[in-house]
Amino acid sequence: MTDQTAALPLRDAVPAAGGRRRELAAATVGSVVESFDWNVYAVLAPYFAADLFGHGKGGVSGLLAAYVGFAVGFVARPVGSFLIGRLSDSRGRRFGLTLSMSVIAAASLGIALLPGQQTVGVWAAVLAVAARVVQGLAFGGETPTVAAYVTETAPPRHRFAYSSVSYGGIIIGSLISYGVLALLLHTVGKEGLKHGGWRWGFVVAAALGLAAVWVRRAAPESEEFRRTRAEPASERPPFLGTLRSHRWAVLTVFLHTLGGTIGYYFALVYLPQYAAAYGVIGKEEAASFMTLVLAVVLATMLLSGVLADRLGLLPVMRTAFTLTVLLVLPLLAALRHGLLPFQLVAVVLGMLVATVLGTLNVFTGLLFPTTVRAVGLGVVNAATIAAFGGTFPLLAEWLNGNHHLGVIPYYVTLCSLGPLLATFTALRVPAFTAAIRNSVPRTTSARVQSGNG
Repeated sequence: MTDQTAALPLRDAVPAAGGRRRELAAATVGSVVESFDWNVYAVLAPYFAADLFGHGKGGVSGLLAAYVGFAVGFVARPVGSFLIGRLSDSRGRRFGLTLSMSVIAAASLGIALLPGQQTVGVWAAVLAVAARVVQGLAFGGETPTVAAYVTETAPPRHRFAYSSVSYGGIIIGSLISYGVLALLLHTVGKEGLKHGGWRWGFVVAAALGLAAVWVRRAAPESEEFRRTRAEPASERPPFLGTLRSHRWAVLTVFLHTLGGTIGYYFALVYLPQYAAAYGVIGKEEAASFMTLVLAVVLATMLLSGVLADRLGLLPVMRTAFTLTVLLVLPLLAALRHGLLPFQLVAVVLGMLVATVLGTLNVFTGLLFPTTVRAVGLGVVNAATIAAFGGTFPLLAEWLNGNHHLGVIPYYVTLCSLGPLLATFTALRVPAFTAAIRNSVPRTTSARVQSGNG
């Protein structure tokens, strides 16, 4: 089989001036689109549920069916991580990035054009769920391929700043999804959305996806991947063999992702419902404030990346993760008893989870060798998110319905230990320790030793 990666033009092999920016743009734009497409389904579900999934008493059954379609996407993610991750590890990062984004854009356009229940009956729901499964497969391959690409292309002295920017696209995409909903409500109104206006949200998603494909096609291939592919061919180990050979890397990705996904879905998704359940603030008022929280999280992510490059990754991570473990319980206790306002608690919790998100791409990417990087970290990451993140709102609502919502702060705190433990288990991975050792923090002394820094 011809090595198609090696046949790419030389201008792609060595990025010219601005090449680093193209690489970062290619990674970040995909994160924006991935997050937007994932969230726009959730925010528009109340408006398209009856159209695609039928009517129930008060429209509830149709909405629940729509949310089943949302959950199915989580189940498909680990499979997509395996399929597209293997392709990314064999055909190239640019191939994987372009493939995943093309599928995401096509599925969004498909949802926008779906006929409703009145036209094709139950097939409208079947096709909507099928499109969501396809998107889930693509999302599963998107995240690890981005992590691999950023890990391999970021300048060593700025790798964690690149990590925070690339993963910051997730927050930007969430903000855009709420902005598009607000724009549609302003232009066509609630009734207009229910009578077909919702389709424009998915048209926007498809257009953004096509723009991301265009950006990625112009991005250079990872030079590290090129060098690895140029080495004498060696048989790739079976997937389960890969996991066994890199058990400490697998454990580290699991621990880091566990804290990150629980923190994300609690602090940035479920917190308004949690606060409303205790009567400290109205659900709508709390939800509307979350846009500002997301902006603060984005800024904190960028700051954490810069600090990790300057002061060292592990000191920054351990400081942030220790604060998270120590502060979650007292913050939520103060919120429940009215000692602290919701707005302050929401901002602080968002800042605490930001470091986990900001370091995720490169921290997990450094744990696996180039030949199995996308599939190795991708499957573990996606399976953890599906098992813990995707089920968190359901678990929280079940606890709330059974009058056990007070368990949630302890559960979140316990899961927050994961990223802190991951900073220690990562040191059992030789490739990670070598990469960290070779990354000299940009302190004053380092600048002096290097002459001009």
